[in-house]
Amino acid sequence: MTARLPGLLPGDLDEEQAEVYRAIAGGPRAAGPQVFALTDEEGRLRGPFNAMLLSPSVGLALQAVGAAVRYRSVLTDRIRELAILVVAAHWGSDFERQAHEAVGRACGLTEAELAALRQGRLPELPDPGETAAVRAAAALTGAGALTDEEYGDAVAALGERGLFELTTLVGYYATLALQLRVFAGEGHTGDRA
Repeated sequence: MTARLPGLLPGDLDEEQAEVYRAIAGGPRAAGPQVFALTDEEGRLRGPFNAMLLSPSVGLALQAVGAAVRYRSVLTDRIRELAILVVAAHWGSDFERQAHEAVGRACGLTEAELAALRQGRLPELPDPGETAAVRAAAALTGAGALTDEEYGDAVAALGERGLFELTTLVGYYATLALQLRVFAGEGHTGDRA
């Protein structure tokens, strides 16, 4: 499928759209090491970010949630990237998978761990907290809830705040996967529960 929503050039944005653009292209996503490009060669936002310009008030709030779960969370970088990749695999989101496999490699995820996640399997992880987080993310993308046992394991590993942040992260990336399917024309390639 081809993109359904044309990319907007920075010079064509109104002030509200420009505020969203600056928050994305000039915020914490742009401050760290660039493992994937936020914009194309002409400055248009890539991936799910371009659609956020359609409704600046919603787009600004949504990108703020994304920045919070990525840059101001108690979750470790590895847990965050493992969970994002669980969502990407569940929804067959190539953009999320490619972008966050690159981030995951920078955070120390191994090729075996990435391959397992890509195939929708839970990788063998050395850290029990990571295992609990990945199991919780898989349950949230599959059943949409946690059993009492899964909840207890996740709280024991992550704390209540960490579990809240994990559920928010899973919901945020599921939203991005949906927007990519609708506005970028990204077809579904994974298995949905």
